[in-house]
Amino acid sequence: MSEPVLPDVAPGRVVGVDVARALALFGMMATHVLPGRVGTEVPWVQQLAGGRASALFAVLAGVSLALVSGRSEPVRGRERTAVSVRLVVRALLVGALGLALGAVPTVIAVILASYAVLFVLGLPFLGLGPRALAGWAVAWVLAVPVGSHLIRPLLPSHEVGSPTPGDLLRPAHLLGELLLTGYYPAAVWVAYLLAGMALGRLPLGRPATAARLLVGGAVLALAAQVVSRALLARPGARASLAATYPDAATPDPSLADPAALDALLTHGLSGTTPTGSWWWLAVVTPHSGTPLDLAHTIGSALALTGLCVLLTRFLPRVWAAVFGAGAMTLSLYTLHVLMMAQGWWPDWELPEHYDDQVLVVTAVGAFFALVPLRGPLETVVAVASRQTARWLVPAARPPGTA
Repeated sequence: MSEPVLPDVAPGRVVGVDVARALALFGMMATHVLPGRVGTEVPWVQQLAGGRASALFAVLAGVSLALVSGRSEPVRGRERTAVSVRLVVRALLVGALGLALGAVPTVIAVILASYAVLFVLGLPFLGLGPRALAGWAVAWVLAVPVGSHLIRPLLPSHEVGSPTPGDLLRPAHLLGELLLTGYYPAAVWVAYLLAGMALGRLPLGRPATAARLLVGGAVLALAAQVVSRALLARPGARASLAATYPDAATPDPSLADPAALDALLTHGLSGTTPTGSWWWLAVVTPHSGTPLDLAHTIGSALALTGLCVLLTRFLPRVWAAVFGAGAMTLSLYTLHVLMMAQGWWPDWELPEHYDDQVLVVTAVGAFFALVPLRGPLETVVAVASRQTARWLVPAARPPGTA
């Protein structure tokens, strides 16, 4: 019997990162398709993936930035300029795709436009090493959510729905949504990017590094939850939350029921917290963007990435085939959004079709891994960004040439 054909793993490629990226995609799909809340009950899938999947996606974006900008040795000079040009082109293309997908009739809050803004916001940090990046990440977690809490009352309220090409006609509104008031406020989410960049500067292939990430990430995630519960147990804390949700003149009367408040805090918010009480910064609620939410989801992302790196040390080619989706998440996330389009597919946006969507995404990812081929959208972005960088930043001439 012939040996099964499995994809080769390119030198230096960390299969565990691809596996973690695939799990982030599956988790985001679950939060889009499966019920998020049934009365005052939050299903276990939502409790597991809500907030954590998209945060993992953003942390791994930071890992990607670190990998393309020199890994453990940050790029300098002309090489850094070329990498920056590639990232700007990538951001423009991903952002344009995100706006286009925002016009597709789905219930999904499309992440790609904010994802694109993150690439641009990460450019000033490309030259930093892991310690400096980790320090910036900690400072960002502690300071920027406070700044957002102070600034957002001065900005127009968030509008329901994903940004679309039509929002380009309202640039100030679009910028406010993408940076501070939207579902994925990039100004706050830079914390994820910085944590991921610090992670990507580490020697991820070493088991000791992965084990430290697993343990340290789990401790951080647990500590954030413990601190949040201790703070919200203080007198008046929960009453203040109930009295100031939502950011409107009239609070939600249903939150007088403690079970309803628990369901809200467990299920999650819409990217930001109300600004009527400082107690909101003590929650660890998914998609709240508080210091403790950021700390918890960064810890979860680090722990899962460490676990994936450890597991994929064994039979890496098998992992690379089964989780090939992780190497082409831009294409497959786009496919998922299109599958969720209301009226375009045979009711695939319904919960009973989640397994079908995962099967399709997994099969397509495995096929491209086995051929092997890069994802179609990944190819377009890579070719366009590389050619633009070659045009704008010519390679340095060898010494002694005219």
